[in-house]
Amino acid sequence: MPRPPRYELVGVPQQVIALGNNRQATCFADADDRAGLGWLGEAAARHGCSIHADVRMTHPVHLLLTPQVAGAIGKVMQSLGRCYVQCVNAAVRRSGELWEGRYKASLIDSERYLLTCYRDIELNPVRAGMVPAPGHYRWSSYRWHGNGQIDPWITDPGEYWALGRDDNTRQAAYRDLFSGCTGAAGIG
Repeated sequence: MPRPPRYELVGVPQQVIALGNNRQATCFADADDRAGLGWLGEAAARHGCSIHADVRMTHPVHLLLTPQVAGAIGKVMQSLGRCYVQCVNAAVRRSGELWEGRYKASLIDSERYLLTCYRDIELNPVRAGMVPAPGHYRWSSYRWHGNGQIDPWITDPGEYWALGRDDNTRQAAYRDLFSGCTGAAGIG
């Protein structure tokens, strides 16, 4: 039976989640994260997809992507799977599937929900008890959005840039979006 087609609208952001097979880890070392981020960025650039927010945990991977051309997200995830899975399998001496089936994707109403989705994605390590605040997690776009640490693969839409006229003001306003979130004290 063929897979049902995905709903992908060009120019509309989607939250994408890739789960580990049997809910197992998909990342085993910092080198995996570095390589995965590089392949993700290269695939997004090659296939016409913007990366807005991401968090790469041991399990799962959460992304906020906007396809600029039809089919871009599927091609990005397929490309990431090919490169990343081979690398990880070789490094940890395993074989077989790393990801649990197809990635999950949800369309995002960018005017009402986009920055909330950023926050939800970047709070995942806090909710998982991995760090006390999103700024402490190394493999997250929060370090760019909230603290200004350069992330060459992130492309933010107007909703993010509208938070402030300059970097400091925008980053402070972004950090304020996290105040009052459970487990996000000491946002830093």
